[in-house]
Amino acid sequence: MAKKPKIFVLDTNVILHDYRAIRKFQDNDIVIPVAVIEELDRFKKGNDALAYNARGFVRTLDRLSDKKLFYKSGVEIGKGLGTIKVELNHPFPEELRNCFRDDIQDHRIIATAMWVRDNNPDRFVALVTKDINMRLKAKAVGMEVQDYLTDRLEEERFDQAFKEVQTVEDLPAEALQELAYGPACTLDRKYLGEKKPRANQLFRFVWEQGQAATLGRYDAARDCVVLVRSREAYGIRPRNDEQKFALDACLNPAIKLVSLTGGAGTGKTLLALASALEQESEFDQIILSRPAVILGNQDLGFLPGDQKSKMTPFVQPLMDNLDVIRNCFKPGSRQALKIDSMLKDEKLLISPLAYIRGRSLGKVFFIIDEAQNLTPHEVKTIITRAGEGTKIVFTGDIQQIDQPYLDQWSNGLTHLGDKMSGQALFEHVNLRKGERSQLSEIAARLL
Repeated sequence: MAKKPKIFVLDTNVILHDYRAIRKFQDNDIVIPVAVIEELDRFKKGNDALAYNARGFVRTLDRLSDKKLFYKSGVEIGKGLGTIKVELNHPFPEELRNCFRDDIQDHRIIATAMWVRDNNPDRFVALVTKDINMRLKAKAVGMEVQDYLTDRLEEERFDQAFKEVQTVEDLPAEALQELAYGPACTLDRKYLGEKKPRANQLFRFVWEQGQAATLGRYDAARDCVVLVRSREAYGIRPRNDEQKFALDACLNPAIKLVSLTGGAGTGKTLLALASALEQESEFDQIILSRPAVILGNQDLGFLPGDQKSKMTPFVQPLMDNLDVIRNCFKPGSRQALKIDSMLKDEKLLISPLAYIRGRSLGKVFFIIDEAQNLTPHEVKTIITRAGEGTKIVFTGDIQQIDQPYLDQWSNGLTHLGDKMSGQALFEHVNLRKGERSQLSEIAARLL
C-alpha cells in the first residue's frame, strides 16, 4: 500500500518569508488556515518585501483555484506537487479551550492545525512556522511543528561560504619573490597543489623570519595568483590584511559583486564607500542604502515629518561613514567640496532600500548596508536589477540580525556567499579585526 502524502499547515510568516514556499514541499499537501489569509490582507499594501510576498502568494493561490472550489481534496499545485486548500477556522478541543483565552490569529492557526491532524489520523500532519513562540505553544499542546528550513544552509555549507583566507607557509622563496617583486607579480598555480582554487580565493603567504605576509588572489581568467597590494581610496588606507582584500575587491572593475561581512567597527561600509568615491568618474551615480527594519514591520510612513525626516534614523550611520571620509581632508579642500557637490546633485544618494524598489540600476555603484536583514529573495531582486556597468557591494554582520524570522543560516547575505562562491565576478571577504577604536574592538570581542 502506497504511503499517503504528508500534510503541512503553513503559518503566515512562512508565506511572508517566501511566497513560493508552497512549491517546496514536494508531493505533500498544503493547508492554509483562513486566519492566514486574513493576516496576509493586512500586509498586502506597501513596497516592502512583506507586501510583495503577500501579494505574490494571494495571486498564486487565486490562479491555482481559478473557478474551482477547494472542498476536501484541495486543488493541485503543479506537476509532481501535492494539493493546496484553504481551511476554515476550527476551535480547540474542549479540554484545551481554557488554555488559550486570547482570541488571536496565532491561536486560530494552531487550533486549525490540530483539527486537520485529528481529522487525518492516517497521515503525518505538521504545523510549519518560523515563529519560535508559536512553535513552543504548538509543542505544548502536542502538535507536531517544524521550522521552514528550505532556504537554511547546512552547517558545512555555511562554514564553506564564510571560509577564511587560506594561509600558505611553505612556499619556495623564489616563488614568493616572483609574486611580490616580479614584473607580472603573479604566482603559478602549480605551487598550490593539483586542485584548482575557486575563483577569487584569497591567500596569505607567510615569509620566514617574521616578515609581513604577502597577499594574493586567485584570478580564474589568468589561471594564476595575482598580488593584492595595499591601496588607498579617497583618503582611506586599510589597516589589516582583510581590509586590504576588501578594498582590492571594491576597486577591481572585473568584480561586479562584492560581499563584505564582519562585526561592528571592522570597516565594511567605510571601505565600500571610500572605494565608490575613488571611482566616481566611472559611474553615473553612487547609491548607499539599507533596509529600514522597524518595530512591528511598520512602513516608514508612520514616522513624523517629510520624506527626508523619515529617512534620517536609517541613513544616519551611512552619513557617519561619509563624515569620516570627509574629515580625511581639510575643510574647503577639493575632495571635501566634491562630496558636498555630489550630495547636492544626488550623484551620491543615500536612501532606505524601500525607495530603491522598482528602479533599474545602470552604471551605478550600489552599496547595501546591513544586508544580513534581507531575505534571499530580496538579495536576488536587488542583484537582478543591475544593468551594464553596475557594481553592487553588500555589507553586513550575520551575528546582528534584526529580522525576527531570519538567522545566520537563512539570511540573504549568507545565501549570497554560498550561491555565488566560485563565480569570477564575485568576491567575499570576512573582516575579523575591529578598527573603529580599541574600546570598540574589546567590546565586540568580549561582550
